[in-house]
Amino acid sequence: MPAHGDPEAVCDALTAMGLEGFVIEDEQDFKGFLENNTQYWDFVDEALASSMAGTSRVKFWLPDSDEGRAVVAQLYEKGMAPQTRAVADADWENNWQDYYKPVEAGEKLVIVPQWQDYDGGRTPVRLDPGLLFGTGDHPTTRMCLAAVEKFAGPGKRVLDLGCGSGILGIAAAVLGAEAVTAADVDEKAPDIVRDNAKLNGVEDAFTVHVGDVIASGKLRAKLGGGYDLVLANIVADVIIPLVPYVEAFMAPEGVFVCSGIIDGRQDEVRAALEAAHLAVTEHRTMEEWHCFEARRA
Repeated sequence: MPAHGDPEAVCDALTAMGLEGFVIEDEQDFKGFLENNTQYWDFVDEALASSMAGTSRVKFWLPDSDEGRAVVAQLYEKGMAPQTRAVADADWENNWQDYYKPVEAGEKLVIVPQWQDYDGGRTPVRLDPGLLFGTGDHPTTRMCLAAVEKFAGPGKRVLDLGCGSGILGIAAAVLGAEAVTAADVDEKAPDIVRDNAKLNGVEDAFTVHVGDVIASGKLRAKLGGGYDLVLANIVADVIIPLVPYVEAFMAPEGVFVCSGIIDGRQDEVRAALEAAHLAVTEHRTMEEWHCFEARRA
């Protein structure tokens, strides 16, 4: 329903009628969200931005019945002008799962949604994409997973900065890493990482922290050092100020892998690595994204 004026006011009016379960789509909210969370991305898909242009509406579902039609009539009586569209009945809680399929990464790994069986020849990493973070199908994640295959293994210690769902550290543990330490600014991350680690039977390998590694010297001290593999799949605007702290986390022969770097930002990240005495040993690209592997210079 077009929400002329304040969408929240429309929701209040609908709530007073006993309705619930609204979805608000508003261009100004969308723009505000992007402006207040620039640390999480370097670009916004043009199709998504275009789909929100000029948008201000409240969406909700009604049964195609006498009861539903009575509600629509009430809305007209209250001066509202709802637009209706028939949709097929479905299992709304679970049908989104149809969109998630196993995703191959590197030469050995496959990311498998937790509800699907897998009997192929690759090493499965199980993930619940219904949670708040990535599903493993983004090019930056796949490039990082290819690097995890190279450097994670029995006896290795791994640090995942900006861990999100925990997918990179979980892959490392599945491949035999002895211990994985993870950190993220999102307070929901520890529960999500532990749940996903439990799906793979590697929860005992994990320690998860919440906090900003760049801003908090206390957190950096807690994370310690001596890691064989340090991972940061974030964005360039976070990687660049993070890089000066990375060497302290690394074992003498350790490797730093960073990705989430959009076309046009790769030279800045490379310069930051070199300024921090880290030499780039491999530069991967996939679609419009970049991934660097680096060691002590």
